[in-house]
Amino acid sequence: MFQGASALNLDAKGRMSVPAKHRDALLVQGEGRITLTKHPDGCLLLFPRPEWETFRSRVAQLPMDAHWWRRIFLGNAAEVDLDSAGRILVSPELRSAAGIEKEVMLLGMGSHLELWDAATYAAQEQAAIAQGMPEALKQFNF
Repeated sequence: MFQGASALNLDAKGRMSVPAKHRDALLVQGEGRITLTKHPDGCLLLFPRPEWETFRSRVAQLPMDAHWWRRIFLGNAAEVDLDSAGRILVSPELRSAAGIEKEVMLLGMGSHLELWDAATYAAQEQAAIAQGMPEALKQFNF
């Protein structure tokens, strides 16, 4: 289970050091094998390989009117491995798609992680807060 936020920096080659708490889980769940893909919200999704297999299967089953969503998720998927230093390489194409240059936020989302450009994430989070709590959360007890 992935949770929590980490502010990180990509190096000049586009590599990101995965925090130890997530690295350990990625090594246990997927032997360090990770799949990255685009998300339409403007971030990247990072899946340990077993979770990716489940997600990929669900996306492949989408009806024909969702073919562009299959292209977005499956057509942009990149398989990467944790290197010996606990880093992953984020391809230039995926970095460009998410507007990622150097400063990023890595968010644990349960079964997977999200990777955001830090400034984009901060702006999106503020916009969500400014809109107020959605109906689904108004009955939720904190």
